[in-house]
Amino acid sequence: MAYSMLNRGGIDELVLIDIDKEKTKGEEMDLSHGLPYAPQKMLIKAGDYEECKDAEVVVITAGVAQKPGQTRLELAQVNTKIMKQITKSIMASGFHGIIIVASNPVDLMAYVVWKVSGLPKNKVIGSGTVLDTARLRYLMADYLQISSKNIHAYIMGEHGDSSFVPWDHAYVGCKKVKDIMKDGNHPMEDLKKIHEGVVNAAYEIIDKKKATYYGIGMALNRLVRAILDNENSILTVSTYLENQYGQNDVYIGVPAIINEDGVRELIELNLNEYEQEKLDSSCSLIKQMREGEIQKIIEE
Repeated sequence: MAYSMLNRGGIDELVLIDIDKEKTKGEEMDLSHGLPYAPQKMLIKAGDYEECKDAEVVVITAGVAQKPGQTRLELAQVNTKIMKQITKSIMASGFHGIIIVASNPVDLMAYVVWKVSGLPKNKVIGSGTVLDTARLRYLMADYLQISSKNIHAYIMGEHGDSSFVPWDHAYVGCKKVKDIMKDGNHPMEDLKKIHEGVVNAAYEIIDKKKATYYGIGMALNRLVRAILDNENSILTVSTYLENQYGQNDVYIGVPAIINEDGVRELIELNLNEYEQEKLDSSCSLIKQMREGEIQKIIEE
């Protein structure tokens, strides 16, 4: 993310915070050496939590990776403790900006950060399905041989296996994807395969190179830009539901308008019965995961 921001510009100061101080200093040096070829002047430095005080945006990417044999719930418990500690340190600085959470499981971690921080719900945003949506648009563009800039389709729900695509609300330019498929004699079954490709993408990348880096870095850059430039852009972030989609007290990936205030408002789509079931299932998974031990960690 830091490297993509160095390339794009648009920010004045980038502070890197990590428990490994030496590594952070090395990252500062390595990134700074690219500044002569960057689009603008920028201060990049290794810092500490007191630097958060006057930051406009803080992005949390910390957390442990899932180990072989470790359940998702066990991973969530470990990362909840990490999120709580980081969030307390951020807020102790006097921070009052917007927090973006990228750590997994992101929907649950965004909820933890919101609860611990005490910030308004619009000011804590999970990266949600921003990356999943990019993967979807890339695969659809490749399949249809149309620019990904003209693919207007979204992944909703959990950033994980229970995500779904509301195909009735997916467009190529101004034409419905389903009509494009029909007119081009493309099998509708291929839409399901495209979504499966999105769900399996992270597993495949991790299998081949141990972790994902660049796609999520670009996705976070996009989200930060929407905030700092007050864009009022629609992105599928993980945000708090309060009577939308028949759900309450849960962070989940849905289309939302993003500007300098964070989440300006949610865009509530008319989902069909199958899509509503998928969203309900995603929300149930997140709520079940935070019951018991994780709820105790949040409240301690």
